[in-house]
Amino acid sequence: MADLGFDGKVAIITGAGGGLGRSHALDLAKRGALIVVNDLGGAADGTGGSHTAAQKVVDEITAAGGEAVANYDSVATPEGGAAIVQTAVDTYGKVDIIINNAGILRDTSFKNMTPDQLNPVLDVHLRGAFYVTQPAWQLMREQNYGRIINTSSGAGIFGNFGQTNYGAAKMGLVGFTRVLAVEGAKNNIKANAIAPVARTRMTEDLLGPLADALAPEFVTPIVTYLAHDTCDVTGEVYSVGGGRVARVFIGVTPGYTNKALTAEDVAENIEQIRNEDGYAVPGNLNDEMGLTLKALS
Repeated sequence: MADLGFDGKVAIITGAGGGLGRSHALDLAKRGALIVVNDLGGAADGTGGSHTAAQKVVDEITAAGGEAVANYDSVATPEGGAAIVQTAVDTYGKVDIIINNAGILRDTSFKNMTPDQLNPVLDVHLRGAFYVTQPAWQLMREQNYGRIINTSSGAGIFGNFGQTNYGAAKMGLVGFTRVLAVEGAKNNIKANAIAPVARTRMTEDLLGPLADALAPEFVTPIVTYLAHDTCDVTGEVYSVGGGRVARVFIGVTPGYTNKALTAEDVAENIEQIRNEDGYAVPGNLNDEMGLTLKALS
């Protein structure tokens, strides 16, 4: 098949000063996209800031013949999100693609979690996606085109010790993605999410000898596809890492129905309720509601 090109498309990539974001930026730029490389330049826990990381990626892109501009605003405030989008509009006149990739970690067990460990993680991962995407949303609606990729995580979808803050934010992004897909459908705005398994500065100490096999470059191909104008899927989540790509979905079992349901009925039929044979995968809330109505009819 033909190469997936992005000539003239404008992409905002947050947290693009290294790791996954840098990889995405380099690949899209190589394919002709005009890139806003956003990175606050802070530490892995979100503290501090520097212009070095974002500018270095811009320099890499321009040295290879591409076009990019650096932005150093924080995604964690509405003002920062608006400024990131304004950089794209002022420089390139529009926004076609948003890749919400910025992230921080403040891991600790739930019993030790403090507001200082919870709130910044929610601000960057979850609220940051809101703050960057919303200023671009109306632009995408007006041009009848948009591609949004949100970076979720298996820590939220499946759970991981010591990451209640991070996991809650990352699963929140799945809900965010699903609703954007529903609301954006009539305006050709596709929204999808990825759950990457990759070596980044936040994970490299955990991966050990697997680090080289889980380079960020193995994640970028699914992001590039989801950002392309030929991408037809929306509202979906993909696990990706090490060259493997797989769809992650939320299914509903056939369950057990009793119009006079009691707690005792639940206890007696819990195995049937949990049995995954014959599950369904609702595309939206109405589909899920339809399963309930069908069982009651």
